[in-house]
Amino acid sequence: MESALKEQRGGESVLDLSPRATPAGGVEDVYGEDCATEDQLITPWTIAVSSGYNLLRDPRYNKGLAFTERERDAHYLRGLLPPVISTQELQEKKIMQSLRQYDVPLHKYVAMMELEERNERLFYKLLIDNVEELLPIVYTPTVGEACQKYGSIFKRPQGLYISLKEKGRILEVLKNWPERSIQVIVVTDGERILGLGDLGCQGMGIPVGKLALYTALGGVRPSACLPITIDVGTNNEQLLNDEFYIGLRQKRATGQEYYDFLHEFMSAVKQNYGEKILVQFEDFANHNAFELLAKYGTTHLVFNDDIQGTASVVLAGLIASLKLLGGSLADHTFLFLGAGEAGTGIAELIALEISKKTKYPVEETRKKIWLVDSKGLIVSGRKETLQSFKKPWAHEHEPVNNLLDAVKAIKPTVLIGTSGVGRTFTKEVIEAMASTNERPLIMALSNPTSQAECTAEEAYTWSEGRAVFASGSPFPSFEYNGKLNIPGQANNCYIFPGFGFGLVMSGTIRVHDDMLLAASEALAAQVTEEHFAKGMIYPPFADIRKISAHIAASVATKAYELGVATRLPRPANLVKYAESCMYTPNYRSYR
Repeated sequence: MESALKEQRGGESVLDLSPRATPAGGVEDVYGEDCATEDQLITPWTIAVSSGYNLLRDPRYNKGLAFTERERDAHYLRGLLPPVISTQELQEKKIMQSLRQYDVPLHKYVAMMELEERNERLFYKLLIDNVEELLPIVYTPTVGEACQKYGSIFKRPQGLYISLKEKGRILEVLKNWPERSIQVIVVTDGERILGLGDLGCQGMGIPVGKLALYTALGGVRPSACLPITIDVGTNNEQLLNDEFYIGLRQKRATGQEYYDFLHEFMSAVKQNYGEKILVQFEDFANHNAFELLAKYGTTHLVFNDDIQGTASVVLAGLIASLKLLGGSLADHTFLFLGAGEAGTGIAELIALEISKKTKYPVEETRKKIWLVDSKGLIVSGRKETLQSFKKPWAHEHEPVNNLLDAVKAIKPTVLIGTSGVGRTFTKEVIEAMASTNERPLIMALSNPTSQAECTAEEAYTWSEGRAVFASGSPFPSFEYNGKLNIPGQANNCYIFPGFGFGLVMSGTIRVHDDMLLAASEALAAQVTEEHFAKGMIYPPFADIRKISAHIAASVATKAYELGVATRLPRPANLVKYAESCMYTPNYRSYR
């Protein structure tokens, strides 16, 4: 990926450490949120010590009926609560019972967001303890519907909205956010939300959801997270005509106006939060995503989850799948349907991993990887008309117009879908894969579920139960000829929370491709023989906090090796250090 982006940067590498940037910052645990401070008494500060009625309405400190007798006396809560004292575990049981009574996923989503707004620790306690059940609610696929209807369900802001109205004043807007010790920003401009397209300002559901997962799955403190939506308009006519739309009612700004606005934003972020603030770009359109990553990768700590996070999690699945498929990565041939930021990002990281293992140049290892876009197989004859990020994948081959013919011509061992178009892995395509492979690997990665290239049931049935299957959104297990097959979920949630946490805890100031490879290998190492026996190439989400700690440690290790980690001295045991720095949602005792 770095090799592909260096050309756009005029040959500058992220390790050159441009003098345009100076390390600064450093964040302490102000609110007693980390595992290491769990047993300490804390003071519920706001501007003054929070007490009484105000304390019950502060989501960071509110414990509901769990306030002890002593705390009720000390903080003037007598009479403001019923006399019963409840445990956090009982509160959790009650909320889960209530959530399970909803039939509509969006209603569960709204209920979860309302819980976060009144009792932050209980929200994260639920999410951490019931991650497999609640992940589809707070993130894909339900978050997609939430974004589509965000104007109707909007009640109170959950992050910063920076629109063109604030041009020239973005630093001032950032200072309006009450927290100063921010470690992670997730930002979107709403142009390419999941597989749903341009949702404009209503794309805020994505940064909010991503940062909830940064905390629940990766251990980043909620107080250190900031969701931001950059509103430059929308080209979605339906939204522009929607009376409940919450964004600017104008067509999208493009070209120099757009890039000047983004540059002001990136400059203001560094000025306000320092060098070590992680900015994660989320759901930007292809034509902007690569440009922004190339431009700011050498001057800021930036990460694009759609390009780099998706690539890392898919590579982890491929590394793990070798136990089932046999051979090394270099022995396999890869065919992609979809050549956007996700597809080309995954392809580049696969090529880098093969290059690292075989010592062949990446230009050579790319030849094992083929991509199909809307015009057919990407071949050298099309090079003059291709976008820059597609050109490295234009190999020598006669033109092929569709996916089925490409499968027959290339004979791939791995088929990966990043097209954003549902049901494109047809029965004929899967059968063609199965005809040339004993165990074809099928990865239908497009989100949400309706946009998946095929379902798990289709992949298993059409391959006569021989396929190894993974998807972007969750699918239920499927039994074929008496064997239970458990689909893998190549969900970015495996990677980005632990990856980002590793950057934060080590004070890293740049993202390098080697860190992505380290994250992939760390995730693949968490898949056990028991998982392989069930056809799984990803570990269960129930273990995600442990997985994230190992990923964070691997990323931090690589950052120290590359000389871009600033937190010194380096901890002796990075896994234990990661675990001690993780946010824990258990209620604290108040003085």
